[in-house]
Amino acid sequence: MKRIAIQGQLGSFHDIASHQYFEGEQIQLVCCDTFEQVFENVRRDPTMIAMLAIENTIAGSLLHNYELLRQSGTTVVGEHKLHIEHCICCLPEDDWTTIREVHSHPVALQQCRNFLANHPDMKNVECDDTAGAAQYIANHQCRGWAAICHASAAELYGLKVLENSIEDNKHNFTRFLVATAPQKADFLRPLEKTNKSSLVFSLPHEEGSLSKVLTILSFYNINMTKIQSLPIIGHEWEYMFYVDVTYNNLTRYRQSIDAITPLTKELTILGEYEECA
Repeated sequence: MKRIAIQGQLGSFHDIASHQYFEGEQIQLVCCDTFEQVFENVRRDPTMIAMLAIENTIAGSLLHNYELLRQSGTTVVGEHKLHIEHCICCLPEDDWTTIREVHSHPVALQQCRNFLANHPDMKNVECDDTAGAAQYIANHQCRGWAAICHASAAELYGLKVLENSIEDNKHNFTRFLVATAPQKADFLRPLEKTNKSSLVFSLPHEEGSLSKVLTILSFYNINMTKIQSLPIIGHEWEYMFYVDVTYNNLTRYRQSIDAITPLTKELTILGEYEECA
């Protein structure tokens, strides 16, 4: 059985992503309030696996999670892309005429702005988790409250779905990363099947430093699919660069890493894994 640490409660999108990624396998979810707690669980128990959202096609990158991933020392062994669908749900006794408040994660509220704009009488209340909002309403029998979450969470907690697919953009996807202790990485992904890598590095404060790295990656036919910069606290105008690359030749990829290493500072391979279609 695999033990998976997730941010959020049962029925959350992290729950759904975990079951889809490990489809057909026995898993036990360890629900955490924060992503810091997710990595703390993996630190305490190296056999545990972390599932964490890293970017959304609408809301963008979860910048804090990049830093947590780098600082954790874990290794990325996989990724999963999940289609995000939201519903609005409430206690069975409630309906449109009695709902006064709608509770959800701030990103979920943002992704349903058009829907909420058509219901100005509902007060929007932010909380830590979509499924957690549904769970709280069910456990505390909060009359007049609604939650925005996935329909499976509404069903799990016995709530009534008032309307499904209320997200503004139907092409809404979240990308999740699967990470674990380095010593367990090879058991979770065959290295010969890897075709994607996540890197992080800083650069000398010199003209053309980033351009030189990109030129070398291009020379080795390495495709950069994402680059995200984050400021280095305490070092004005210096940045960490988080880069995702794909490749179809492991040897050429390894050669490209050897070639760019002297041009970078603190280059770390966060993980090598198989790209999710």
